[in-house]
Amino acid sequence: MIIRMEGIHKAFSGNKVLKDVSFSLEKGEIHALMGENGAGKSTLMKILTGIYPLDSGKVEVKGRQVVYTHPKDAEKDGIAVIHQELNILPELTVAENLFLGNEQTIGKTGILKTREMNRQAVQVLEKLGLKVSPTARAGSLSIGKQQIIEIAKALSTNADIIIMDEPTAALTDREIDTLFKTIRQLKQTGVTFIYISHRMEEIFSLCDRISVLRDGEYIGTKVIKETNFDDIVKMMVGRELGGRFPDYDLTPGDIKLEVEKLTRDGEFNDVSFQVRSGEIFGISGLMGAGRSELVETIFGYRKATSGIVKIDGKETAIKDPQSAIRHGIGFVSEDRKSKGLIVDFSVKENLSLTNLTDISHLNWLSTEKEMALYTDLVAKLGVRTSSPQQAAKSLSGGNQQKVVIAKWLGQNTRILILDEPTRGVDVGAKREIYNIMNDLAKQGVAIIMISSELPEVIGMSSRVGIMNEGKWMTILDRDDLTEETIMHYATGGDKHVRQ
Repeated sequence: MIIRMEGIHKAFSGNKVLKDVSFSLEKGEIHALMGENGAGKSTLMKILTGIYPLDSGKVEVKGRQVVYTHPKDAEKDGIAVIHQELNILPELTVAENLFLGNEQTIGKTGILKTREMNRQAVQVLEKLGLKVSPTARAGSLSIGKQQIIEIAKALSTNADIIIMDEPTAALTDREIDTLFKTIRQLKQTGVTFIYISHRMEEIFSLCDRISVLRDGEYIGTKVIKETNFDDIVKMMVGRELGGRFPDYDLTPGDIKLEVEKLTRDGEFNDVSFQVRSGEIFGISGLMGAGRSELVETIFGYRKATSGIVKIDGKETAIKDPQSAIRHGIGFVSEDRKSKGLIVDFSVKENLSLTNLTDISHLNWLSTEKEMALYTDLVAKLGVRTSSPQQAAKSLSGGNQQKVVIAKWLGQNTRILILDEPTRGVDVGAKREIYNIMNDLAKQGVAIIMISSELPEVIGMSSRVGIMNEGKWMTILDRDDLTEETIMHYATGGDKHVRQ
């Protein structure tokens, strides 16, 4: 075993977050670590890498017992971490980010070997299939390319144990394929991986073994070839979830939203579609296709160059998000932490923000109405929170996402736009969010859902519109939805425009 952790206990302020957890890693394997948000995965990895001290237990790395007090200690032993949250410094160059903290200098002069670092940066990035100038400002690159730079940074330290925490969350399918190819090549050279992801398809495609934590306890380890999706879900949540998606029984009604020849120069062109009350209309496409830009324009975040938006058959001028809200449109951004929540505010305060008109009188907030709103929305969406005053940042990813959705329900929203509604959410919370979406559609809400997960698009959508590089390719009915067909159009296959 290259890593062995036994009897790990950890508590914060008396709250036990890890209870007698064990974990082992064999040299040259790709080992998945799974569990619902709050299961203890990140805490276990932070103990392994010296960010948190353990309360009791022992950690062995490469045959010797270790007690790391700083991540640099772990790095010296060949352990590198690729975090879910980007650690890119946008104003530095690509090469400067790669060598940050490990700069190469001429002797003891402190003068940087800039050319040598640029040369090595090109070599490392080309291994990952990324061809960018090492002198380009990192902040000018797409989120997907920035994520690949994070991965390259880990490789540049010559790590032989790499921990990856949701590394594909911001990557396109093509970039994911490149990453997986690189991981498999590195595995053949003896590099070992701990792979944390909520994407079950990735786990079963890439990994050799899988260990599951639940509520801070070690549940078990399975060989990927000897288990299946349902077994892992049951280990994670402690119960059967049934099918991955709710049974489809939606009956779309009248046309609620119409988009006609909507264009925003440089981002998308000539987009037309209709969404009916009581349906979930999916939008699919690769990163950079213009999906988020399209819905942000409908919501008024961005200004259209040309085109028409109609609500209930009437042409509507949506100049900003405030006017979109007045017309009954709600919007859940793909980035809940920066655009969906004020993370330092309480759950109650976050729920109140979009509903201030209803819970105040003459500009005075009614604490009684605010509490009633909190109680109603938390109950409707099953938000698990310790109190109204709990800070949003302390909730699990799934519960944070429920709060973001709940904000719009108090508005009597009739059209709800969901951009990546289950990104970074564990499998149990995903099913809960799917049920919420289904229930809203049954109540007559028209839902637009953007998702990069093809099983999610297929499992939840009534119809799917597909984009490629800003072009509206086609709309597929539910009976025609397959991963192959969606990818055909998403990668630029024959255009077939429908509404």
